Amino acid sequence: MSSTIISILLLISFAIFIFYILKGGNLVIGFFVMAILWSIIGLVPFNTAIQKVFAEPALNYGPTIIYIVFGSWFGRVLVESGIAPAISEATNKVGKKRPLIAAILVIIVTAFIFVSAYGVGSVIAIGVILLPILLSVGVPREIALIAFSLAIGAPMYVNVVLYNQIKAFFPDAVYGGKYLQFGWTAALVQLAIVIIFLIVMSKKFKPQNAEENLKVIGASFGDDGQETKKVPYIAYIVPIIPVAMNMLFKWDAIPSLVLSVIVAMILTGKMKSYKETVNFINSTVAQAISDISGLIIFLMALIMFSGAATLNAQHFEPLFNAILPHSHLILAIALGVLAPLALFRGPLHVWGAGAATAAVLTGTGLFSDAFLLPLLYVPTLMAVSTDITQSWNVWGLDYMKVKSKDFLKYGVPVMWLVSIINEVLVYVFFG
Repeated sequence: MSSTIISILLLISFAIFIFYILKGGNLVIGFFVMAILWSIIGLVPFNTAIQKVFAEPALNYGPTIIYIVFGSWFGRVLVESGIAPAISEATNKVGKKRPLIAAILVIIVTAFIFVSAYGVGSVIAIGVILLPILLSVGVPREIALIAFSLAIGAPMYVNVVLYNQIKAFFPDAVYGGKYLQFGWTAALVQLAIVIIFLIVMSKKFKPQNAEENLKVIGASFGDDGQETKKVPYIAYIVPIIPVAMNMLFKWDAIPSLVLSVIVAMILTGKMKSYKETVNFINSTVAQAISDISGLIIFLMALIMFSGAATLNAQHFEPLFNAILPHSHLILAIALGVLAPLALFRGPLHVWGAGAATAAVLTGTGLFSDAFLLPLLYVPTLMAVSTDITQSWNVWGLDYMKVKSKDFLKYGVPVMWLVSIINEVLVYVFFG
């Protein structure tokens, strides 16, 4: 079978896969079936497929799973120790009399927490605290949810847990140095545009609707009789410790996250006794692993598909050589313009159909991993921020009783602008 026929069949199966995803198909099953199909269509020898598609990728992904576990644990510790709720409560007090200032503060606090926190469990735990604050100052439900989701997406450029997930596609990329300069700049761009979005939408803020909106989501903010745990103000710096340790001392994520957990426990009095320490660790670890159990299986299926795509990269190389612009600037701008193709797990979302795009682009050797990682991270983070297939966005839509079309109507244009700007930044830093 010629390479041309193979590449055509691979593209057909890829198109069917995208259709399957858009119809709401199960991603774990989809990626696993695609790994098998691409091994068969690409004429990968049986023993090679067993080793290079189903064994080695999963085994080599082990370190990344450890990063995800520790990141999820740290997110749980921030919530259960009282640090995240305390930061949120302080934000509410500061901005209570000025709705727009309060909303902006909530967005900044959200981004601050998710510099290091990660996982749907952490998002839910923080969301049930911060989203009612937004509603209580009169922000409409759909605007509150979009701003909150985009504020989570902004710091994901520097979130070491998520970075290590995408690094699986670009093993030669390095977290640190020039990447962190780009990451912080891109995060600030997204955060600034979210704040501008809130300023533009502030005319829709109606404090008189606050009580009604809170009833819709089943919340009664500030009226549940529960007091926020008191924590020392110095504990507010804990969310930034993991990134700071990498930037200042080049520490790996694992010791950085462990140190952050220990500091959080000491500052919030969770290490007063041996028994309390053990109970707190056991409960937060159990919750954290439960939060990410489904994600881990999904990533295993995804990385197997990535292995199959890598083995088939040679079939796409002539096609990519013919159609891909060899100019870093043109490619960066093109991906910014095409960024919405990352939505619905499309061909620019690396944790969707874009897994093949990433694997094939890497396999061609046309561009360096240092350039490709941020190039594909930008549209992927557009999806993480505003895609209705993203786990925490699904939760948010249900919790806030917001329609998908309203979420997309506000979120997509904002993130499209962010994506174009940040792709230009990719060229500035890595072109």
